[in-house]
Amino acid sequence: MASAPMAPMASISGTFMSRTPAWRGKPIQEETMTEKYLPDNHRLSRRSFLEMGSVALASLNVDSVTSAVKTVLDPRLDEAISKLQYLTPLDRAFILDKGKTGISKMPPEKFREIGLVPETWTLEVIPDPSSNSIVEQSFSRAAGNAINWDRLMKLAEKNTVRFLHVCNCTNGPDPFHISLWEGVPLRDVIQLANPTENVRRVYYQSYNPEGIPPFQASLPFGHVMETPPGEMPVILAWKMNDQPIPASHGGPVRVVVPGVYGSKSIKWVRSVVLTNDYKSNDSDAELDNDPENAMKTRARFINEPKEIPAGKPAAITGMAQVGVSGLRKVQYCVSPLKSPWPADDPYRTKAAWNDATILPPPDNWGGGLPGGKLPPTNQTDPVSGIPTEWPLRYAIVHWAALVKELTPGNYELCCRTIDENGIAQPLPRTLPRTGFNSLHIIPLIVS
Repeated sequence: MASAPMAPMASISGTFMSRTPAWRGKPIQEETMTEKYLPDNHRLSRRSFLEMGSVALASLNVDSVTSAVKTVLDPRLDEAISKLQYLTPLDRAFILDKGKTGISKMPPEKFREIGLVPETWTLEVIPDPSSNSIVEQSFSRAAGNAINWDRLMKLAEKNTVRFLHVCNCTNGPDPFHISLWEGVPLRDVIQLANPTENVRRVYYQSYNPEGIPPFQASLPFGHVMETPPGEMPVILAWKMNDQPIPASHGGPVRVVVPGVYGSKSIKWVRSVVLTNDYKSNDSDAELDNDPENAMKTRARFINEPKEIPAGKPAAITGMAQVGVSGLRKVQYCVSPLKSPWPADDPYRTKAAWNDATILPPPDNWGGGLPGGKLPPTNQTDPVSGIPTEWPLRYAIVHWAALVKELTPGNYELCCRTIDENGIAQPLPRTLPRTGFNSLHIIPLIVS
């Protein structure tokens, strides 16, 4: 596959450079995670962390940085931390085909025929024929002027965006993958059509086999066209972990929408429809989900221990997903199984919670990046390459802790997040279908 040209540094580090917000945050990953987030050395040394530089350190939370460095020096945690990996390799990323395209079962030679390789891919940008939307220039396959790969790459020469973002299902306990995305803002493509009247919403649709409707998502027109300072724009992505996105993963071009769940970031995008309709009309809504929800903050265990020896501390690790309310801390608790938790306290607010340590940015980002090095992004300092804030919104952080010595018996091990409003998971949004954030509770045997 052809690779997109590298954008000028000014494009990567300019308009959308993230600024340190008033909140902090910290994320991680687990279980299915056990396979996804292992090798590619995530070992954090005191020297490498201190070499980040004073400017970068100033943008991080000082208390978290200090405690993270001290914890990493504890040899009892070092082995557990070394098994963590930040970015997910492409061959370990779980890909969901909600549109039932059957692409995962197609032979590679079929992709060229159906327009899912750069040489044959095209994108329509058209007014909704069912509404009174007006654009000066439509781009359609029927008219023979749909936007092709070469034209998209011309836009990329002027404005390329890169950012880290987690991909997850509204109802999934574990993220599908955490990836580095590269693409061009969707608004740059829409501006080519020059919409002039009666456009309130943007529908965008996936490839669909004959007889099956396209999987569709939508956003308000203003959300696509204007991005608050410090936020990332909605993009048409063609790279994932600095590699061309293969058809098996939604390529050659897919939508990535920062701050929300995966149903908005549809794969195999083929059409953009500008409409005067005010309703979301997302395919995922038909699956009993609320597709308008912002991402939640939550914690999960990674490589959770099933059994630990009595009288000795045990290392635990996990991930925290940073949602719209940010992340202040990650906590864990251990409760004897012989004393069931009271039914009138389902969120374990009265448990003996202990603070875990949120780990700093990794030396090795993993995910198949050459040498594990993160290329310039809109979230990193252009000189040092260090994230301009940590944790990053809508990404993950890893955390670690030592469980104190326990007596023999059966226990429950639980973790949770505290967001920047001081609210503990799973509050404030506990309703199903609005984003999974149940407490992660696992059995623990101490022998």
